[in-house]
Amino acid sequence: MTVRNHSTVIEFILVGLTEEPEHQLPLFLLFLGIYVVTVVGNLGMITLIGFSSHLHTPMYYFLSSLSFIDFCQSSIITPKMLINFVTVRNIISYPACMTQLYFFLVFVISECHMLAVMAYDRYIAICNPLLYNVTMSNQICSWMVFGVYIMGLTDATAHTGCMLRVLFCKADIINHYFCDLFPLLELSCSSTYINEVVVLCFSAFNILTPTLAILGSYVFIIASILRIRSTEGRSKAFSTCSSHISAVALFFGSATFMYLQPSSVSSMDQGKVSSVFYTIIVPMLNPLIYSLRNKDVKVALNKILEKRCFL
Repeated sequence: MTVRNHSTVIEFILVGLTEEPEHQLPLFLLFLGIYVVTVVGNLGMITLIGFSSHLHTPMYYFLSSLSFIDFCQSSIITPKMLINFVTVRNIISYPACMTQLYFFLVFVISECHMLAVMAYDRYIAICNPLLYNVTMSNQICSWMVFGVYIMGLTDATAHTGCMLRVLFCKADIINHYFCDLFPLLELSCSSTYINEVVVLCFSAFNILTPTLAILGSYVFIIASILRIRSTEGRSKAFSTCSSHISAVALFFGSATFMYLQPSSVSSMDQGKVSSVFYTIIVPMLNPLIYSLRNKDVKVALNKILEKRCFL
């Protein structure tokens, strides 16, 4: 089917973060810097884990997958956003908009479940350390990551399929800096009831289920840590979890604000600020959080730097 079967609109205009001309260049430089740090940080984390044999454990396998998701998620949104800062009309075609929406959803949903998988990994490592190698075998870890991506692909297909049925004939101006669900639904001239139900149901599942899994894991983790008599042992156990807790709080906090409310209630201007956190800021911060607060990563990085210095 062609675009015209779905919609009389063949392209959209993205409003962006601001319409003030004097803010365009400073914001371009700011987000360009953030994107560079995001790309270097996440690709650096993937490379570091790949080349450091002592980091070939389930924990760092999942962290490498998280870095890949963050890199892809940021790359789907930020380059187009940067172009829009320096162009007069921020135009995106209908097919490009639907494509951006689809891949954004794939990776943002995958990140929700990847963070839950990482919490489960920490639960097994701290609460059942003797069974860790059996429970988190290479095959099981691979299947867990595969399941995370299948979840992202399935849910993104459902959302995008529903969006392709929506008619856009009232307006073509999207009050956002990328093609997101609620800003697109605001432009519809057909019923969006089914879309909003699907968004709320899937969002509840993809946000609340991982959140409950993470909270449940950490209830058992904290209880297990409190039973450790050694102060040093407690400190080490808490340090392995603190980075993950920080990443979870940032990501789920901003995503919940955006998606777990009807579009009639949410403010798109507030939603744009919230979206900046989980689409741009969180992908930049995750590798920094895990590297700066992780002794193993620091050691691996120092070893690689020392090897390069002696070459």
